[in-house]
Amino acid sequence: MRLGVLAGGGADWRAALEKVRIAESLGYELVATGEAWGPSTVPWMTLLAAHTEKIQIGTSILNVYSRSPGAIAQEFAALETISGGRMVCGLGSSGHRVIEHFHGVPFRKPLRRIREYVEIINTLIKGERLEYEGELFSLQRGFRLDYDRPRDHVPIYIAAITPKSIVQTGEIADGIFPIHWPKGRFASLRQALSDASSAAGRPGDSVTIAPFTNVYVLDGTNDEALWQAARQPLFHYVNRMGDFYWNMLADNGFEPEVSASREAWRARDRDGAMAAISTDMVREIQVIGPMASVAEQLAERADAGAELQMVQMPGGSASDAGKRLEALLGG
Repeated sequence: MRLGVLAGGGADWRAALEKVRIAESLGYELVATGEAWGPSTVPWMTLLAAHTEKIQIGTSILNVYSRSPGAIAQEFAALETISGGRMVCGLGSSGHRVIEHFHGVPFRKPLRRIREYVEIINTLIKGERLEYEGELFSLQRGFRLDYDRPRDHVPIYIAAITPKSIVQTGEIADGIFPIHWPKGRFASLRQALSDASSAAGRPGDSVTIAPFTNVYVLDGTNDEALWQAARQPLFHYVNRMGDFYWNMLADNGFEPEVSASREAWRARDRDGAMAAISTDMVREIQVIGPMASVAEQLAERADAGAELQMVQMPGGSASDAGKRLEALLGG
């Protein structure tokens, strides 16, 4: 079973860095960090690159609107040098609300934009001259990104959940970050990715499936609150994150729950919208139970095709986080 950890820095970044170093010592494979509309993640990745030795470091995700593909390649070139070649470039489109109302950039052609970013970034990291003619970018002066390369390719993971984006990810990427993906649908996700990779002339196993995996450990003291906490992100993504997520969940077996939750939310019945997220839906998408059961569920998801599960960094002290991280591994 392969695990990674989602970990931001924040005001107490020294403690966060200590936790990441513990995760590294336990064998966690990847630490990933995002930014959405919060602070830039690049300085935090720089600290991680300078103060770790073997864990991979990635973005989860950088959007493909607020930075040019050349700027992203430049940032990862520097991070590759500092880390000794341990970076993972996680890309996605984000959504129109963030892109248009935080960054002030039109949210147009997200799929095509991701494809061109991947192609341009790969060209620059490889050290080739940039002579590129796409639908969105025309780059014809032959610039080359010069630096001391630890390697000539940085793995690119894409946040994808729609059928078209999954096919494109199979064609061009090294990994996929699906969010709220049901455990019973990893086999079909693998098939879709493998078919797309093969059709593009790539090996069928080109794309690593690295789902974001929310974990809730029940201990008998506040279990009902934790069940509600497990429902909360599903309620939020069904009702307040545009159309992609609720369509994905409806298509993947949860149309009754999605419809009931959305109907309740349209009436601004938050309690009803939360209650519509069934126990079965939570168990299929989240990992919840006593600690021994949680480790078993993570192993079950790995067997089902979740190749590199990305869990949230536990709270509390570094010592507490280390114990929880070790327990998740089944230790």
